[in-house]
Amino acid sequence: MKIKNGFMLREVAGNNIVVPVGAACAGFNGMINLNDTGAFLWGRLSSDTTEDELLAAMLAEYDVPEDIARRDIASFIENLRNNGLLSE
Repeated sequence: MKIKNGFMLREVAGNNIVVPVGAACAGFNGMINLNDTGAFLWGRLSSDTTEDELLAAMLAEYDVPEDIARRDIASFIENLRNNGLLSE
């Protein structure tokens, strides 16, 4: 899975903002504000990856228990899916 083409993450005034570009603007009105962990996961999803790969990357980057990281990753991915931002 990976982020669909047409969405870009940018830092604006210290905030991680995802905005649609090009044709994606027609189907997605607005922007998404991500915390640092969300931006980290978004960056990993810029190329094809799995939930297990995301988990390994998160555990290597952050001091977080595996069960909490797994739960948070699943929730993040579900939100992306629900908003049509993932290509699988």
